[in-house]
Amino acid sequence: MVTPISAVIIAQNEEAKLQAALESVAFCDEVLVVDSGSSDATRDVAARAGARVILNAPWPGFVAQRNFAVEAARHDYILAIDADERATPELRAEIEALRARGFEHAGYRIPRVAFYMGRWIRATDWYPDPQTRLFDRRRGRWHGALVHESVRVEGSLGRLRGEMTHLPYDDVSAHLRKIDSYTTLWARQAHDAGRRTGLVDMTGAPLWAFFRNYVIRGGLGLGGAGLTISTLNAYYTFVKLAKLAELAERDSRPR
Repeated sequence: MVTPISAVIIAQNEEAKLQAALESVAFCDEVLVVDSGSSDATRDVAARAGARVILNAPWPGFVAQRNFAVEAARHDYILAIDADERATPELRAEIEALRARGFEHAGYRIPRVAFYMGRWIRATDWYPDPQTRLFDRRRGRWHGALVHESVRVEGSLGRLRGEMTHLPYDDVSAHLRKIDSYTTLWARQAHDAGRRTGLVDMTGAPLWAFFRNYVIRGGLGLGGAGLTISTLNAYYTFVKLAKLAELAERDSRPR
């Protein structure tokens, strides 16, 4: 028997991108969209595409919302994507072949390639960016705190060759806004875990991030996109550490 798959997507105000994501996973036996209270036409777009739509609001956080979607799915094998991601035809064919003969692993890591500043990014820390997105929910769940959540499985992990595409930012301004949001979450998470930083980290880590991305991991060959990614990765590193230092400084202020 062919193993059934539920594709699950969590979304909020994603009417512009959701349709293409839904079309890319239409081969699955179920497509489930969990909406966290969109003010646009996200739920209508999903329903018109034939997806099952569930409203789960207010927003409970990334991990909780993702696991809610996993639990609400009708099938045990889950393909999790976001509204700004697409399963490529090559990935679809690979998954179809796998489920026809039966899945051998508890989960599978899928390479993800981003489109940024007019080109596909197959260099820097952004690639191959393997994501565990196909998994057996009986042996896997989403884990994490405030930022950078991921799927952990009990059992073996396979690796797929077909890529998932990613459209992370509409422009550099959107990239900068996401950096501001994620560095705030990262700093709070690190501070609560007892991590501290200092001038050596705040100087050396961003420099290393730029050198690693631009020279070691090939950003130099991507023209302006590679330079922008490498610079903003270094900026991200500095800002998250600066915010962590700020939280520590606030703790030391007289009350």
